[in-house]
Amino acid sequence: MSESTEIISELLQNVGLEAGYRNESLTLLEQGESRYLRDLKVNFASTLTSEHLSAKECGLTGLAIAVNNGNKPLTVYYTKYAEQQGATAAEISEAVGCASLLASNNVFYRFRHFTQKEKYTQIPARIRMQLMMKPVTGKEFFELLSLAVSAVNGCEMCVNAHEDSLIKLGTTEERIFDAVRIASLVTATGKVIF
Repeated sequence: MSESTEIISELLQNVGLEAGYRNESLTLLEQGESRYLRDLKVNFASTLTSEHLSAKECGLTGLAIAVNNGNKPLTVYYTKYAEQQGATAAEISEAVGCASLLASNNVFYRFRHFTQKEKYTQIPARIRMQLMMKPVTGKEFFELLSLAVSAVNGCEMCVNAHEDSLIKLGTTEERIFDAVRIASLVTATGKVIF
């Protein structure tokens, strides 16, 4: 068994997939004996640890990003991980809801930002956002999830608004940075495990 095959097998087992599972991306990395596989395995493992987020928060962040990215294996993985870290059904549901809500907000506010027309800022959004009013995970963590999803979706206006809210809530920049770091690594993992 080649080193690449061993690394892929370990990574897949960590995610809860069969060691023999392959898709086109994994096959290409394996065939090329890519050194990136070592990085991918380490980076994936680092989505579960943070000096600034609890293990449960890491799991819920991973879940929100996996749902946002439409990645079934990672959605299943982070749901189980978050549950193992004490996340309730309501908290897991909220992470999923956050991903969906922010997907709509990110499209809408990116449009407003791109066009830069005053008229579009005057027309009511008509997007219901009750989930944001009294989040079960708390206002600060919901804002953190919202920022992470917005960063993945590339909405500058939303990223700035959520980052500003977090700073006003007393969140450290290190905590914000770590949530975005985890979001970026979940997204990267999802490019080869799907």
